[in-house]
Formats: sequence, structure tokens, C-alpha cells
Amino acid sequence: MSHVEDELNSQPECWTRAAEEAARHAAVLPGAGERVAIVGCGTSYFMGQAAAALREGAGQGETDAYPASEFPYGRAYDRVVALTRSGTTTEVLDLLARLRGHTRTAAVTADPDTPVKAAADDLVVLDFADERSVVQTRFATTALTLLRAHLGLHTDRAVADARTALEEPLPEGLTGCTQFTFLGRGWTVGLANEAALKMREAALAWAEAYPAMEYRHGPISVTTWGTVTWMLGDAPDGLDRQVRDTGGAWVAGTLDPLAELVRAQRLAVAVAAARGLDPDRPRHLTRSVILDAAAQER
Repeated sequence: MSHVEDELNSQPECWTRAAEEAARHAAVLPGAGERVAIVGCGTSYFMGQAAAALREGAGQGETDAYPASEFPYGRAYDRVVALTRSGTTTEVLDLLARLRGHTRTAAVTADPDTPVKAAADDLVVLDFADERSVVQTRFATTALTLLRAHLGLHTDRAVADARTALEEPLPEGLTGCTQFTFLGRGWTVGLANEAALKMREAALAWAEAYPAMEYRHGPISVTTWGTVTWMLGDAPDGLDRQVRDTGGAWVAGTLDPLAELVRAQRLAVAVAAARGLDPDRPRHLTRSVILDAAAQER
């Protein structure tokens, strides 16, 4: 079993522990009414998108999400939360350094013995969700579970659905598809972005992601026989029929959306295996992106 398979299979247990940790870290996570930005890179950015939409939707305050490299320093925030598995990503550390003394920062990380410990004002350590694989699975979903639980939005159903996602067979015929599209609405748009990223990273697959209502505005034109469209969360009325009319496969999101992401992670590993690829060694990727000064200038 690859590292990524082992790690994605452990997610139900990680989520349960993260939900328990949320109360202990309540003081360093965003409070109601604060204006907040959540930042990260790659997978962490997409989890930030989901968390930001959840927080605003819960009426907890204005919440934005940015790639760490694109943070708008001209905007004022009460708190900035950085998601960083390794605690070493250059863009995140640079952002935290620029905000020190001006904006309260908190970092959610898997490794406290890294530069992020000194860079952030507050630290939440999810070391039980750390990973050996380059491809992120359990740290990302565990960090999002922490934030969901902090908002009072985590439920036992999510954990139960994650177990179902791991136990039930994937829909038949998907590993032979040539193109994958993931759709979301509201907070699940971030999950759709992450599902598509997993397909690209682990399986070198042609994968895209869109807000579900935007899918009709052009992207559906690539859907045909041999493609699959996967909905994370509730689909707009009639969209399943439109996809089937193209000849493409439709996968409905019947589980908690975060558990649907687990199913998409499994699909990425399965497609990688079908293509003879090692999902633990994705092409051109490393576990953490650390840039030297010359690279940053370029």
C-alpha cells in the first residue's frame, strides 16, 4: 500500500480527533465578528476557500481566502490564519513575516519544529495528521474539520460518511475515463478544486473544477463519452440530466461533501494505478515548495 493510500484511509480517525482539538484551540482560532483571511498554497488554499465560505455562511464574519503569494496587503484583517502542512513553504513564511506586529496570525501545521513556529503569533499543531506522501490527503481534510468544528458545523455524520467513502466500491468504469470535472456550490467549490488537483497530482489526469452553476456557461462543452462529471454536494436542478444527455458519466454527491472528497482521493489513486503511476511520487512535485531568493525574484 502506498503512503497516500494509508494516509487517506486514516481520515475518519483524524477527523474525530480534530473535532476534539477544536475546543482546546478556540482562543487562537477566529472569533465571531472578526474580519478574517485564510491563506495557504495549493491544497491548503483550497481548504481555505471551503473554510472561508463556511464561516461567512455561518454568520461569523467576513472571511476571505487567498493563495499566500497573492495576499492583498492593503486590506485590513483582525486575524489571518495560515494552513501549512510542512511549516516551511516560502510564500506562507514570507506573508507571516510581513504581517508580524500588524495583524494577529495563527498557523495550522503538522510539524511544530519548523520555521512557522517562530513566524506565527499562534500555532495549532495537528501532528497526528502529518503525512509522508507528497500528495496531501488527511492533513488537508483534518485542518478543514478543525475549522468546521470550531464553527459548530462538524457532525458525526461526516465521520460515518468518510468510513462509507472508504468502504464502498467506486462507481464502475471511472478509471478508464479521459477527463474528470468536479463541481461544487458554496463551500464545496473549494472541495471541487481540491478533487481536481488530486487527479492532476496523483494520476496526471485532465481534471477541471467549477462552481456548479458556471459549468453550463462553457465547460460542459468538453463533456462527452469517456468523461465524468462529479458533484460534491447538492446539484442544481436538471444538471444531472444535461450531463447524461452529452453521453458523459454523472456521479452524484450523496455523502457529506468532505467524505465525497475522500471518494475523489480514492479515485485519483485508482486512476494512477490503472496508468502504472506511483501516486507517492508525482511528477515535478516536492512535499514543500521552498524558494531561494533568485527564484522569488523571477
